[in-house]
Amino acid sequence: MLLIPCPWCGPRDEAEFHHGGQAHVPYPEDPATLSDEGWARYLFFRANPKGPSAERWMHGAGCRRWFNALRGTSTNEILAVYRPGEERPESPQRPEPTSAVPSARPALGDETGFSAPPALGDETGFSARPAFED
Repeated sequence: MLLIPCPWCGPRDEAEFHHGGQAHVPYPEDPATLSDEGWARYLFFRANPKGPSAERWMHGAGCRRWFNALRGTSTNEILAVYRPGEERPESPQRPEPTSAVPSARPALGDETGFSAPPALGDETGFSARPAFED
């Protein structure tokens, strides 16, 4: 389980918290002039970084206060927490994990790293024939 350090209550189990999305999203300066596309960008478009991300959290089963946290999206590690109104702390520089096995080129020739699903009847244990006969 993940322990999240509440700035007021200390470390608590993740089940006590509610995720509030990306932190530091500024409210539009003049909301009355915003187009539908502008509202959609404000409400729904969020960054999806690999690495440290500033997020809002609420300690729902404790003090019920909102706070900000820097969380590593690839490791799910809480790197720092800070109260609203405080400056965002610097992200600790952590070395990226390295693999002892050299990476191979993706099977489909694209850069996604995904390969095609296995064909029926191969090493997956599934067969193209039904398991019963009429």
